Amino acid sequence: MLKLHGFSVSNYYNMVKLALLEKGLPFEEVTFYGGQAPHALEVSPRGKVPVLETEHGFLSETSVILDYIEQTQGGKALLPSDAFGQAKVRELLKEIELYIELPARTCYGESFFGMAVEPLIKERARADLLAGFATLKRNGRFAPYVAGEQLTLADLMFCFSVDLAYAVGKKVLGIDFLADFPQAKALLQLMGENPHMARIVADKEASMPAFMEMIRSGKR
Repeated sequence: MLKLHGFSVSNYYNMVKLALLEKGLPFEEVTFYGGQAPHALEVSPRGKVPVLETEHGFLSETSVILDYIEQTQGGKALLPSDAFGQAKVRELLKEIELYIELPARTCYGESFFGMAVEPLIKERARADLLAGFATLKRNGRFAPYVAGEQLTLADLMFCFSVDLAYAVGKKVLGIDFLADFPQAKALLQLMGENPHMARIVADKEASMPAFMEMIRSGKR
C-alpha cells in the first residue's frame, strides 16, 4: 500500500492527498514534518514534505509524486489522454506553483503565523503575484476547471495555492487578487464543494494545534 508522509497543514501534502482520494486509492498517512535531522533526510533528501513511500522506495517533490501516481495507479484519470493536453496541464501546474504559490509563500509567516516580513519582500511578492495571476488569466481555460472540462493535476495545485495567495493579498499586501477574476473565484468554490475536501479540511483543522505548538517551540 502507498504511504503518504507529511502533515495535514501542508498545502503540498494535501495536493497529493486529494489526488489519492480522487483516484479512490488505498493509502496510509504517516505523520512526518521533514527537517534536516538524519532520519528525516533518509526519507526526503531535502527534508521536504510530502513524501510518497512506494514498494520501490521514497519519492519527494509534489509534481513528481503526482505524475508517478498518475502513471502507475488506476482510478480516475487526472490527466487528459493526449500528449499535448497532458503538457498543458503540467504547464499550468508549474505556472501556478512558480508564479503564485512560491511568491505567496514568502509572506506566509506574516499572513498565518504572526511573523513580520520585510517590506522589500512584500513588494516583490506583490509584483510577482500580480504577474502570476495575469499569467493564469491568460493561460487558464476555466471551463470550469483550470485546463478545461476535466479535473486535472493543475486543479490540485490551483485549489491549495490560490486560496493561500488570496489570503496573503488580503492580509499582508492590501490587494484582492481575485477581484477581477470571477472564474478563479468560481473554481475555488467548486473545489471547496468537492466531497473529499471535507475530510482534508477536517484533518487540517485537527492537526493545526500540534503544528502551531511546534512552530512556537521552534522545533521546525
